[in-house]
Amino acid sequence: MPRAFLIVIDSVGIGGAPDADQFFNGNLPDTGANTVAHIARDVGLKVPTLDALGLGAAVKLASGEAPSGLEADPTGAWGAATEMSRGKDTPSGHWELAGVPVPWEWHVFPDTDPAFPADLTALICKLAGTDGILGNRHASGTVVIQQEGEAHLKTGWPICYTSADSVLQIAAHEEAFGLERLLTLCRDLAPTLHEMRVGRVIARPFVGDVGRFSRTANRKDFAIAPPSPTICDYVHDAGRTVHAVGKIGDIFSMRGIDDLRKGRDTVLMKHISDLVDEAEDGSFVFANLVEFDSEYGHRRDPGGYGRHLEWFDAALGGLLPGLRSDDLLIVTADHGNDPTWAGTDHTRERVPVLVHGLGARALGQLAFIDVAATVAAHLNVPYAGQGKSFL
Repeated sequence: MPRAFLIVIDSVGIGGAPDADQFFNGNLPDTGANTVAHIARDVGLKVPTLDALGLGAAVKLASGEAPSGLEADPTGAWGAATEMSRGKDTPSGHWELAGVPVPWEWHVFPDTDPAFPADLTALICKLAGTDGILGNRHASGTVVIQQEGEAHLKTGWPICYTSADSVLQIAAHEEAFGLERLLTLCRDLAPTLHEMRVGRVIARPFVGDVGRFSRTANRKDFAIAPPSPTICDYVHDAGRTVHAVGKIGDIFSMRGIDDLRKGRDTVLMKHISDLVDEAEDGSFVFANLVEFDSEYGHRRDPGGYGRHLEWFDAALGGLLPGLRSDDLLIVTADHGNDPTWAGTDHTRERVPVLVHGLGARALGQLAFIDVAATVAAHLNVPYAGQGKSFL
């Protein structure tokens, strides 16, 4: 019985979104943003496995740009997918890849100081047991803990910040504030935010001393649940096993998921490799690798982003030979995060759809929702969601 592997390399966009002019980083529209092409142009990119699957061809199809050094004749099936949801965020991209476009407009906090309404700030204080909060603005997570960390240690107030995405993030020191206290605060706050159509409350624990703060791997997302069944639900309801790797469990509120494996990207790739050997007949492995986005995209570090892509490419090259002849593996992304762009937020882009298991084939322009329909068709499970299979 065939198996399916879906790997989302978070934020690896390929430009060309037809509505990029409607999305912004500050005052600059995302028109022309292209994560892969601009990394290849500015720092070089050697990703022979991804390129052989069709990455360079997908970039050219999506945006018209011929990325420097990505010129292989594809041996995999390849295409470029366009998102219909009105967002360039993690839940929107993942839900749509799983067959469920977002049916509402997300609530986004204004880029003002303070960013949060007074009643919400008061609720955070009540739940945290503090007299105030720190931050209360749009900020980069790695920057804001350096800016506010000393005050956090002195006052015990949580560091609360947001971005152009529909999100409220709360950072706190694992030891001084307490990890479980932080998780409880975010968990208790989440229902109120979800009623506001804020997509996620994210706990962002950190450790260290003044000038040397660093985030830990104990991040947890409290995301609003998808409004209708996703591919995870359909596979699970058919009696198959759904393995979630990385943030997938958080993004889908553990709905339709049987097995959860977490960690940083190197650990997550080991989990995926293990599942190539261990996953049951007919099962579905849904994985997210996030450090492209959190460590390099938001920090506008094209060199680091390129090196991480090259690391993933080598790991993927070692994984493919272990797949069975009837396995399907899809590599895609959920949005862009061009590290050469202005600002620190995501960029509205098309994403690659690179497929091992279908032979060499040009898939053309696709929709995000086609990915879920294809997984369902490959696994031969009943599916009433949106999308068209490209099998």
